[in-house]
Amino acid sequence: MGVRDVRDEGLAGLDHNIITGRLEDLVQWARARSSWPVTFGLACCAIEMMGAGGAHYDLARFGMEVFRASPRQADIMIVAGRVSQKMAPVLRQIYDQMAEPKWVISMGVCASTGGMFNNYAIVQGVDQIVPVDVYAPGCPPTPETLIHAITTLRKNIETGDILRRRGQTGAGADLHVEAIPQTQPVTLSVAR
Repeated sequence: MGVRDVRDEGLAGLDHNIITGRLEDLVQWARARSSWPVTFGLACCAIEMMGAGGAHYDLARFGMEVFRASPRQADIMIVAGRVSQKMAPVLRQIYDQMAEPKWVISMGVCASTGGMFNNYAIVQGVDQIVPVDVYAPGCPPTPETLIHAITTLRKNIETGDILRRRGQTGAGADLHVEAIPQTQPVTLSVAR
């Protein structure tokens, strides 16, 4: 019985076979493909986040089909929408309750910079509360933009760059993705 190469199994990203591969590579590969986001939708961006989790966009193909209501079972926080000063301590408490390693995606211009709400009541960027790894732009960003941010985060989890950078600076990865326009309008058809 010979040694099988993991690339034959469709496990892209692992350069060695199962015997000679590094354990670190295998763990990072597994982390990148089994992420569970915590439910944290605050405004209109949350509708787009829910749309990305629906059947049309199917986040299940990335291993993210389960949005967790408990932070102890999640490792990705998607902050979707504006964060008020009253909500900031709650956001930080939920982030602190998440298990390590954990990552944050800032979804939308309101979460990233405060957006059009330049006043005392809205936090001017969620990076003042938690370390952000990926910024998804837009008002609101399309589900395609969120999926692009998720795949960018997956690639960086798999390479281990995020954990090294966080260990050096204590901050997030600070990756910015470009907004992806919706390719075609989503229409619902009723079968008769």
